[in-house]
Amino acid sequence: MKALFTLLIFATVFPTLSQTRITGKVTDAAGEPIPGANVLIKDSYDGTSSGIDGTFSFVSEEKGPQTLLITFVGFKHFEQALELSGKDITIAATLKEEINQLDGVVISAGSFTAGEERRRTILKPVDIAMTAGATADIAGALNTLPGTQKVGESGRLFVRGGDGSEARTFIDGMVVLDAYGPAAPNTPSRGRFLPFMFKGTSFSTGGYSAEYGQALSSALVLTSKDKAEMNQTDIGILSVGADVAHTQVWDRASVSGKVQYTNIQPYFGLINQRVDWNKAPESFESSAAYRQQVGKSGMFKFFGNLNQSSFSLFNHDILNPAIKQKFDLTNRYRYGNASYQQPVGNWTLCGGASYSYNQNDVRIDEKPMGETETGVHTKLVGEHSVSDQLEIRIGSEVIHRQYEAVRYNEALGSSEALRFTEMVSATFAEGEYYFSNKVVAKAGGRFEYVNLNQSATVSPRLSLAYKPGKQGQFSFAYGSFTQSAQNQYLRMNTQLNPETAQHYILNYQVITNSKTFRIEAYQKEYRNLVKFDAANPQLISNSGTGFARGIELFWRDSETIKNVDYWLSYSFLDTKRSYLDFPFAATPAFASAHNFSAVYKHFLSKMKSQVRLTYSFSSGRPYYNPNRSAGEFHEDRTPAYHDLSANIAYLPKSNLIVYLSCTNVLGRDNVFGYQYSSTTNSQGQFESRAVRQAANRLLFLGIFITLSKNKSVNQLPNL
Repeated sequence: MKALFTLLIFATVFPTLSQTRITGKVTDAAGEPIPGANVLIKDSYDGTSSGIDGTFSFVSEEKGPQTLLITFVGFKHFEQALELSGKDITIAATLKEEINQLDGVVISAGSFTAGEERRRTILKPVDIAMTAGATADIAGALNTLPGTQKVGESGRLFVRGGDGSEARTFIDGMVVLDAYGPAAPNTPSRGRFLPFMFKGTSFSTGGYSAEYGQALSSALVLTSKDKAEMNQTDIGILSVGADVAHTQVWDRASVSGKVQYTNIQPYFGLINQRVDWNKAPESFESSAAYRQQVGKSGMFKFFGNLNQSSFSLFNHDILNPAIKQKFDLTNRYRYGNASYQQPVGNWTLCGGASYSYNQNDVRIDEKPMGETETGVHTKLVGEHSVSDQLEIRIGSEVIHRQYEAVRYNEALGSSEALRFTEMVSATFAEGEYYFSNKVVAKAGGRFEYVNLNQSATVSPRLSLAYKPGKQGQFSFAYGSFTQSAQNQYLRMNTQLNPETAQHYILNYQVITNSKTFRIEAYQKEYRNLVKFDAANPQLISNSGTGFARGIELFWRDSETIKNVDYWLSYSFLDTKRSYLDFPFAATPAFASAHNFSAVYKHFLSKMKSQVRLTYSFSSGRPYYNPNRSAGEFHEDRTPAYHDLSANIAYLPKSNLIVYLSCTNVLGRDNVFGYQYSSTTNSQGQFESRAVRQAANRLLFLGIFITLSKNKSVNQLPNL
């Protein structure tokens, strides 16, 4: 009996002596308990879960060196080496938040994105192509977003008190010189590149990355499509011309080509124009794109574009309209862009080069004039993910430009040329650090050296974002930005320093799957703006200054009304500049205090149609009236701008689209400003002529056919 009792004691005590009790508490970085965390000995069945207060306790029969593993959704795994010897062990485990850059906070101050993978998009690429009134022009569509000014006689992007030259376009990271086609005086120009070429669009109205330079107010960053997926041929029969495109696909490569001919003379024969055309605009364009996958993850891209256009018109004297001046323009444009991206170890390297050539051959009453600009841009960028919290980006680039302007000298009776060669060398670096899924910061800087005036500038950039909840977030951005003076001034004084602007931006936005709300405030300070005396324009300096400030609202909803997607945007702008020949600080002629846009899209499934409407409003803009005193400079205002545009796309077959669009449906006679005679009339007054639209409405009709093995493919996203 005694032997049996002893045996029972040994059977009970020995297993207990071979077990180890592990206790502890699981908390986050702020010391808050984490309930429900999985706590276990790695590669064993011993473990438990933390309680409501974060504590845990369990017994393990494992012996010797082991690893304790603690996991919980949204946090990094916690591991700690243990020596299990039967003695109790106490653990204090602090879990670090796991950074999810796809769902976490992102930098959003000053930026609208479309089609980028890492950011939550506010617009889709198709939104840019199909907005009513934009006529498939990227700038036209972006002009419905807050921060832009409606300058109908230009067609360019005017952003937050900046003129059209301060918004720079980039394709695959490479700068695009002369991104807009030529246009007659006081008629809008169009961007040279169609939206269907790009898979991603980032439109920044300020505070953009240190990678992008020579842009004082805005950066439009376009990312071209990768390798095409299928063979197809697209045919377009247009009211103003025709085009044909073909895409051929192989296993690891694709090539696309397009030719387009445009002649607006037949259209002008049907619709009366306010412009006295001698020869209506005519153009021929061809483009080609090649994509090649290299290795497992490398990608080579090439894009080329050739364009030639011309027109001729008569300008009439204001005092005596019978006196007219003939204006002829022929434009030749060439653009090529090649880039290669390849992961190398823990780095991703991207190199590229672009070439641009733009020549405007102008004749005024047969007297030769014009300008030519040639540019080469080379660039190398490296990206490295140091950890899931830190990413760094470094790079360098060189932009080389040659410019020549030919002007007719009346005194000499011949033409003379002004020219310069500019080289901008730059290096940039920035890092993006995720403190948590709620807080992220990006800091960097850009160094530029310009050979023309031996100027060197350092431009710091800083962005912060905080996400207090699941959907809403705050963002702040600051940056210093520089840009060389415009060619027309730089050719007269090559010692002009780059113009500069300081951006301060604060925004709040909420994005769900179907709704977006955004409010943003900003302040811009301009320095080193070009300034000259109207009486002696040869004396040009960098003494100009200015400011711009405002607040903007954006709302989008694709859920409340069935089959309807709409957005509303509003911008308030307060800006003044003392630059060019301004006698004192005043609001420039391109700036309006209030801008509003409403975009409406409705899919009618039974009618196989999509209907889109866009309403745009701008308050009156200032203009110069020489009949007023010097102290009343830019005191007058144009009438407010109103425009209701519409388009409809009808699909009788899946590969056939009939498309009709009309701008300014109500036919409002919008006035963009006034031109004045160079001399006074018999009453001693300068007579004026309103700058109006070439025609109250612009009508466009197109029939688009797609030929492909996939019969559901069509050109609707390109319209």
